[in-house]
Amino acid sequence: MKFSPPLTECRLIRRYKRFLADVELLDGTQITVSVPNTGSMLGLTDAGARAFLSRSDDPKRKYPYRLELVEADATLVGINTSLPNRLAEEAIRAGMIADLATYPDLKREQRYGERSRIDFLLEHPERAAAYVEIKNVHFMRVPGLAEFPDTVTQRGARHLRELATMRANGHRAIMIYVVQRGDCDRFRLCSDLDPSYAAAFSLAAEAGVEAYALRCQITPEAIHPERLIEIVE
Repeated sequence: MKFSPPLTECRLIRRYKRFLADVELLDGTQITVSVPNTGSMLGLTDAGARAFLSRSDDPKRKYPYRLELVEADATLVGINTSLPNRLAEEAIRAGMIADLATYPDLKREQRYGERSRIDFLLEHPERAAAYVEIKNVHFMRVPGLAEFPDTVTQRGARHLRELATMRANGHRAIMIYVVQRGDCDRFRLCSDLDPSYAAAFSLAAEAGVEAYALRCQITPEAIHPERLIEIVE
């Protein structure tokens, strides 16, 4: 996925109200930008951090600029939680994740479970349907080890329970963790920050839910899915 138009470099001043941040452009101008991320962004909000913005000329948008990348631990990290679905779909169609490319039909945002929408529903005329849930990952405390979640996510735990139910009903159920940073070669569940989510993941795995961690290559020009990385305990 290429950024078009090209991103604008800036320095982060502060993030606040979850969806807003103040930044300073390279010419010294200070502006407020939107932040497309509801999570804590732990470790990614340091004042003075190098960052990159996308711009939209849509008159309906209150803030033309949107935060896309933040530099942390000497690497660029993608923080836009609307991108992982696009990146996962790119990886699926490229045959990077199991045999998912062999499903001829991919439907997005289909209703299922208690009150949820599955990110992808893959269908094949001769095989069980595959329910695919996508999560964004950008948290790292130990060098090379990506972790999820970076805060408590009851919604995420519910998604795991719903995937387990789909598996019990005879379908495939798949969780894909999209790691929007290129400096990690392992992934694990962050059980100390959200033990309930980690417990839900263990139960889902026992029920037959598949899990994959997909690392991305990130530059100011583009984000591309690169390869699967190991999931560790």
